[in-house]
Amino acid sequence: MYLPKIKELLDEMSKVVVGQEKLLNRLLISLFTGGHILLEGVPGLAKTLTINTLSKVLHLNFHRIQFTPDLLPADLIGTMIYKPKIGDYEVKKGPIFANIILADEVNRSPAKVQSALLEAMQEKQVTIGNDTYLLDRPFLVLATQNPVEQEGTYPLPEAQLDRFMMKVYVDYLNKAEELEVMRRMADLNFDYSVDAVMDKEEIFAIRNEVNKVNISDTLERYIIELVFATRRPMDYGLRDEARYIQFGVSPRATIFLNLAAKAMAYLEGRDYVLPEDIKELAPDIMNHRILLNYEAEADGVRTSTIIDSILRKVAIGG
Repeated sequence: MYLPKIKELLDEMSKVVVGQEKLLNRLLISLFTGGHILLEGVPGLAKTLTINTLSKVLHLNFHRIQFTPDLLPADLIGTMIYKPKIGDYEVKKGPIFANIILADEVNRSPAKVQSALLEAMQEKQVTIGNDTYLLDRPFLVLATQNPVEQEGTYPLPEAQLDRFMMKVYVDYLNKAEELEVMRRMADLNFDYSVDAVMDKEEIFAIRNEVNKVNISDTLERYIIELVFATRRPMDYGLRDEARYIQFGVSPRATIFLNLAAKAMAYLEGRDYVLPEDIKELAPDIMNHRILLNYEAEADGVRTSTIIDSILRKVAIGG
């Protein structure tokens, strides 16, 4: 197993990034399973620093794209440029051609730009002119949304949200972590450099090992029960919750929960999945896939509350 390498990676990350253990864990899970992450958190929580540092430690190409209302699909994927000297068009590839993409404030751009990004995420390729170009592998998108400012934004439709493996909420650091951040950042000579400790070949080797992690038939069926509890809550005794759920999760939730649980087990040094792996990851994988109705909004019911109830009431093996 590559656990010593992963520990070395985390140690190298800690030279620059303070805290954010959950974010790092979810980034590695997505990287090792081919998923993407939608991140929600207030500004200043080191989202850019974290993913930029991760790309350096993994020796991968990184691009940060600031999504704005005037952004065009061509600004993202690239375009054809006419070259008078050669009398022909030449392809200029956009910033999407990188291994790790930070799509900052993805909900600030119109639907056409969001669609171009999400198509690239799903198909791992883009079309410029008449030609199709494959994106380099691995390909990881970390898209961010600001939960504070909603004015002038274009919320992602549910069908497009479903393309993201997880939606992760990032909270403030604790006092000790914030003190450490202050001390580091207040030093104008602080060294942000890190060493590359892993390469593409090792990432793909880890993916193969994650794929071999065992998940029992009982836990596979437990995932199915959790998923169906969001679609048919009355069948599981979730009468109160049924009032608020308009649509349950899609089949992607089933697939991603299985994959993510295997990756979680692997990162914990196990070759088998535990129920706790599934329970820990279920909120991140389901929270953007359960669509609540207007009654839930009126009553102040949150998706996280619904998921907590499902995890409490749906039994393993039952």
